[in-house]
Amino acid sequence: MSDQEKDPKNAEAQVETAEEQQAAKEAEAAQAEPSAPEEPSAAQEPSTEEKLAEAEVELAKVKKALSEADIRAQAEIQNVRKRAERDVQHARKFALEKFAGDLLSVADNLERGLAALDADDDALQGAREGIELTLKSLLDAFAKYNLEQISPSDEPFNPELHEAMTMVPVPNVEPNTVIDVLEKGYQLNGRLIRPARVIVSKAAE
Repeated sequence: MSDQEKDPKNAEAQVETAEEQQAAKEAEAAQAEPSAPEEPSAAQEPSTEEKLAEAEVELAKVKKALSEADIRAQAEIQNVRKRAERDVQHARKFALEKFAGDLLSVADNLERGLAALDADDDALQGAREGIELTLKSLLDAFAKYNLEQISPSDEPFNPELHEAMTMVPVPNVEPNTVIDVLEKGYQLNGRLIRPARVIVSKAAE
């Protein structure tokens, strides 16, 4: 008879010990095996505070964009207003340009009429005075509207205001000096309407 048959309690203890050892081995094996990757958890919904912060950021961007657009619009309005004011001022200054240009021939004819009358002829004295008064009234009206006469006799020649019709050598006169005015020039508010047509001196040959 074996020892286990002789002592059944001892045999049961050995069986339990073997089972425990087997269970321990299985547990160790399970720990040694790589664990399966955990599935990612679903994205969490942003909290109310986060949503509010995002809304404030977007609102700030909108406010900045509107502010910049308003600044640009105001600047453009100012530019348009300034351009309109310049155009109006320009129109006011030079609206009479064509009309004034047409009147220049009247002044020219009055001056030619005076030059043609003999200053020593007493019979023509009344005619001379009448033409002189008419010419003076016309020139006063020109001055009222800033239409200025250019009569550069004995002045240096200025190509911006004068038109040289011919050049003549003149002793004892500086070259490029206006020695005679054939037709007076005019400018309206500083803008040349007609240059003075002149004869200019040059150096003697």
